[in-house]
Amino acid sequence: MLTPGPGKKVAAYVAEDQQYHGNAAYAAILDFLFFHGVSGATVTRGIAGFGADHHLHTTRLVDLAVRLPVKVEFIETAAKAEELLPKLHEMVGTGLIEMQDTTIVKPAEKKQSRANREGPPLKREGKAKMMRIYIGENDKWNGKPLHEGIVNGLRAHDIAGVTVYRGILGYGANRRIHKDAKLSLSHDRPILLSVIDTEEKLQKFMPILDEMVQQGLVVLSDADVIKYTHNYQQSERRQEAQQ
Repeated sequence: MLTPGPGKKVAAYVAEDQQYHGNAAYAAILDFLFFHGVSGATVTRGIAGFGADHHLHTTRLVDLAVRLPVKVEFIETAAKAEELLPKLHEMVGTGLIEMQDTTIVKPAEKKQSRANREGPPLKREGKAKMMRIYIGENDKWNGKPLHEGIVNGLRAHDIAGVTVYRGILGYGANRRIHKDAKLSLSHDRPILLSVIDTEEKLQKFMPILDEMVQQGLVVLSDADVIKYTHNYQQSERRQEAQQ
């Protein structure tokens, strides 16, 4: 993390269409900086320029537009900048690297999320149930896609969470094969909803699910839950109010 004081401003200049291991050089440099803990970096695209080849590149020349200059700039400590330079030399290739002294007056600060403000994370472990609901993509409920109706119903009943998956191949009780549209003309692809919560809450939702799912499959299985939550203090208060 940057602190106020002396620092180095480093800028790497490459061509927009310059490649590094099959990727755009500027994107590869940005990834390198990100995964090596650089505090921040900015990519800017020029509208005109020329380099060592002394060829003019400008947006007014459509055929040369992809050769416009791109600058990747970041500020770091002197030690960190020196550590990164050898790899930057390799990645920039025929481009240019500039480094100059600078003074960090105020370093950027991470935005504090609401979860972090509410308290430290709490790891919870416990037993729960996983409900899997198998339906078809064309299944409807009150004129809307059935899977959307189920998700809305689960949310309205404070179920902890649900994920909807679209299958690419499958068959059900009618023994008909349902494929992804890319493989056939069928659009009735299989849909899987995966739901996690306590057995008590899922059992309370079952009568509603029975009305919504006219043709499909619902299964329950045991699950071991490891949950990381940041607003556990607020959730505890809600539980106490409900009791």
